[in-house]
Amino acid sequence: MSEEELTRSPLTREFVEREYNNRALVPGHPAFFARWEKDSAYVRETMGCHLDLPYGPHARQKVDVFPAPNARGTLIFIHGGYWRSLDKGMFSWLAASWVAAGVSVAIPGYRLAPEVGIEHIVDDVIEATNWLAINGSQYGAPPNRIVVSGHSAGGHLTAALFAAPGSRLAFDPASIVGGVPFSGIFDFEPMLLHAAYNADFKLDALRARALTLVERKPALPAPLVVAAGGAESSEFQRQSHCLAAAWAPQARGLILPGLNHFSIVDSFAERGQPLYEEALKLFG
Repeated sequence: MSEEELTRSPLTREFVEREYNNRALVPGHPAFFARWEKDSAYVRETMGCHLDLPYGPHARQKVDVFPAPNARGTLIFIHGGYWRSLDKGMFSWLAASWVAAGVSVAIPGYRLAPEVGIEHIVDDVIEATNWLAINGSQYGAPPNRIVVSGHSAGGHLTAALFAAPGSRLAFDPASIVGGVPFSGIFDFEPMLLHAAYNADFKLDALRARALTLVERKPALPAPLVVAAGGAESSEFQRQSHCLAAAWAPQARGLILPGLNHFSIVDSFAERGQPLYEEALKLFG
């Protein structure tokens, strides 16, 4: 991507509200949510799983594990919802294809804004990963080969885990063998102008800068695939391009033609799709 293409358009409230409102940009998004809920209920009923394992005292600080027989590694998937909504249970369906490929799946929940700030949600993801590294083997989730992935808010949280200081981590950094943040936000300055969202986030310039990852470097050494859909807004594509460029050569960008902010999640669990195949390669 050229330097001109990486440059952000002038920020106005109207521009930010248009570019970052994914539900408005994809009017058919309720059909995705309904299908994910239905398929997730079926997966929980028909697959072996360990549900609502607590990693903290809050009702949302729990993780679901879907073990694969003789698993070669564990995929951690962090759900989206703009740090304000959705739940881990909506994404159980993702486990089916990954478990079939010999990869155990762990899906942590986390506290939401406005009850807590985004920085506290980052803390939850770090604690959930620490808990899985220590306890995951008891539930069929091997802690020695972990790929961390996440969509939308979960994409940011994935990258935030990679940027966390080593003193926060209760595991060998080498146990993380890859990261797949997709459709995420890594530059938080635009969020200051989104009145509806920032009413929950309560960001000021200082907090937005602390959450921004494009000006930081990853502390974990594993490679990352930073992806976005080609049918997503220009800002979501720019966000992923900017993180991939800032964290190169450790990270590389991937734009997936035709995929919007919701269909990209489907592609992450579908064999033969580039995002699925690139994530699978990280297990070696």
